[in-house]
Amino acid sequence: MSDTFQSDAWPPEDRDDLLAAEYVLGVLPAPERQAVAKRAELEGALQERIAAWENRLALLNAAYEDGPVSPEVFPRVEAALFGGDEVPAPAGRRRFGWLWLTGTLVAAVLALAVVIWPQFPPQPAELVARLDGGALVFEARFDGALLQIDRSGPGAAEGQDYQLWAIGEDGVPRSLGLLRGDHEALATDAIGPGVTLAVSLEPEGGSPGELPTGPVLAAAPLTSL
Repeated sequence: MSDTFQSDAWPPEDRDDLLAAEYVLGVLPAPERQAVAKRAELEGALQERIAAWENRLALLNAAYEDGPVSPEVFPRVEAALFGGDEVPAPAGRRRFGWLWLTGTLVAAVLALAVVIWPQFPPQPAELVARLDGGALVFEARFDGALLQIDRSGPGAAEGQDYQLWAIGEDGVPRSLGLLRGDHEALATDAIGPGVTLAVSLEPEGGSPGELPTGPVLAAAPLTSL
């Protein structure tokens, strides 16, 4: 396997997938290519991986037209790549022997780097809001899964609670929970950019209904950081 992508920490199936890709690309040293060819003759799973990579990378060939090659060129290229006679591909795979010896090889290697290299999903933009009620301020920060609220100012009086609400485009407040400490972390996926957060003063335990019953102390929309 090529040094560029070698990783002993990968699961066996991932290493075989990379090995099949390098085999199709024609970038393996001669001994490794010979070993893969022998394995593929005996292992159906490896043959399937090779076939899948042939299909996946075949579109790259459409960008290049076939052209004549001098009879003296191919043996020299073959010897440089494989150290001698080209190792035959498994049955039904030989048609790719010539395809990767042009500019397609460069393009395919780049494609391999994009496809094989670990991909990480983009992280959602963090959302923030400052609910300023004068002596009472709530700082909100949302990372896509966890809403963190920091309070500056006095806690609710005895027999009362601060309650947090999310108000979307429909204008309907939806309760996100009670805010009793200086710092609260609430798991939610029901908010996003443009949603307004609001804090109301409610009886202890929160509003008895689905909507706020007490005064709204502070409110502000969530915006991207």
